[in-house]
Parts: sequence; C-alpha cells; structure tokens
Amino acid sequence: MPYAALAGYVVFAALAFGWRSWIQWQRTGSTGYRGLSGRPGSVEWWGGLLFAVAIVLTPLAALLQARGALAPLIELRASTALALGGALYLAGLAGTLWSQLAMGASWRIGVDESERTTLVTRGPYGVVRNPIFTFMVLGLAGLAVLVPNALSIAALAVLVAAIEIQVKAVEEPYLERAHGDDYRRYRAATWRFVPGVGR
Repeated sequence: MPYAALAGYVVFAALAFGWRSWIQWQRTGSTGYRGLSGRPGSVEWWGGLLFAVAIVLTPLAALLQARGALAPLIELRASTALALGGALYLAGLAGTLWSQLAMGASWRIGVDESERTTLVTRGPYGVVRNPIFTFMVLGLAGLAVLVPNALSIAALAVLVAAIEIQVKAVEEPYLERAHGDDYRRYRAATWRFVPGVGR
C-alpha cells in the first residue's frame, strides 16, 4: 500500500494546496498563502513549523516503507487497509476541498494581521469552526492506515499538535481581534473541530 499512499498524498497536495491556491489567485490576484506567523521561536512559529514537518513526514513514511526501510507496526490485509484507509482518505480529501471552497475569497494559508476578511459561517462552518483541519486529519489518518508505520503515526501526531497550536495561538485570537462580538457569538454557537467537542 505504500505507493497508493504516496499517490494519495500527491493528489491531496495538488488539490488542497495547488488547485485551491490557483482558484484563489484567479478570483483575487493572490494565492492566499501568508506563511508562518510569529517571530522565530514563538509558539505561533512552532505551530507553522510543525505543520511543515508533518507535510514532509507523511510522504517520507510511505517512501521508506516502500523501500523496506520501515516496517508496518500492524499487518493489515491489503483489502482491509485499502477499504478503510481509502474511505478515510477520500472523506478527508472531499471534506477539505468542500471546506476550502466554502471560505470563498476569505481562504488563506496563514494569517496576515493587516487583513480583514469576511467571517465565514456557512456550509461546514455552520457546525464547526475549523473543518479544513478536521478533514485534513481524517485524510492523513487514511494514509496512515495504508502505511501503518511509526513515522506515519508520528506525522499524524505532529499534524494534530500543529493544528492545535495554529488554531488556539494564531487563528482564533486573530478572528476575535478582527471580528469582535460577531466572532465571540459564532464561537459560542459552534464546535472547534468535531461536533460535540470543544465549544
């Protein structure tokens, strides 16, 4: 399954980062990429750095397993791994793209304090505040099922840590500064990542 995981990673990156950035550029003249937040060594900076590390570790885990340098921690039948991993991956990919497109012109990778975008509360944002991140973790979990080795699981854990930092230290404080009471009301009415958890 390592090559299936590699192919899935390439497709995910191409669509969620490349294609979505191209759409943003076509609509607004900007790719939406804002980069790391905070000064080097700050908690915000670490969040962005950990996100980049997770993005690198994921295909590396598949490549190393394909080369025989990493062994799976559990042995799954190929059909089971493909069915379960593929379902999680496809749900994660579809949900990520849906959530990105629902943001319209407000979509960004990173935060620019000088920008004031529209507060998006429609579509998946009517239920949870960070559906892109939720679905990204789901997609990466699917890839980890395809290559269940120590590095793929570490990549998933690093991604979750990066998202926690990004949301709590960067994005939510920015949105509260930018939108004030509107954001506070929205935050009180929705869940952070998963319905029923983290209001």
